[in-house]
Amino acid sequence: MKTIAIIQARMGSSRLPGKILKPLHNVDVLTYDIVRCRAIKGVTEVIVATSTLPQDDAIAKWCEEHEVAYYRGSEDDVLDRYVQCAKLYEPDYVMRITSDCPFVDYEMANEMVQLMKQEKKDIVLLDGELPRGLAVEIISYKSLLHIHEVGQESRHREHVTYYAYEFKEQFQTIKYEVPANRQASELRITLDTEEDYKLIRTIAEHFQNPLVSSVDVIQYLTNNPEIAKINAHIEQKPVI
Repeated sequence: MKTIAIIQARMGSSRLPGKILKPLHNVDVLTYDIVRCRAIKGVTEVIVATSTLPQDDAIAKWCEEHEVAYYRGSEDDVLDRYVQCAKLYEPDYVMRITSDCPFVDYEMANEMVQLMKQEKKDIVLLDGELPRGLAVEIISYKSLLHIHEVGQESRHREHVTYYAYEFKEQFQTIKYEVPANRQASELRITLDTEEDYKLIRTIAEHFQNPLVSSVDVIQYLTNNPEIAKINAHIEQKPVI
């Protein structure tokens, strides 16, 4: 089973421009993404998928300097960006990661890849409530092509797999039960605002390890509620 990980990344952000190349401990946010995705067992290639906009030249340059594979496509049609990128690798499965999640749970992703190897379904659905910013998605390339063909609403084009959640009956799904030590939906470990960045930096400086377990990050925030409160008031943008 050939599985690739595609990290969607762009410099544009209405609330925190250039967030993915911001410093994080002694590296940057995108380095954390790459290091953790490369630690996912069973993933043969990690690719950054960015846009063709001039502002994203910085991401392409970063990838070249760090010897990371990248693809450039549509800024707004993220689904098409994923499909065109994946076509170059002809995978069986695609793992979707967003670059604003520097503490993505690679250990849980290991188990999701193994589950897909055993079950060979279209998409893995998470059963449980993770903190925002830790989740990954794994979907068959065949299903991604199907969504590309039939998912024409703006929410489908922007959020890549959203169609599969909206129309589950069209797909063969398998549930992954989120372990109890990861069920902390009140926590926000993603990067979209200055407050998020302050929290992410605090975590990174405390552990000083891009491969710190997400379980340890959750425990750290649980044990230090004053840190978790830094971005607790931030509201996630709605899907429209």
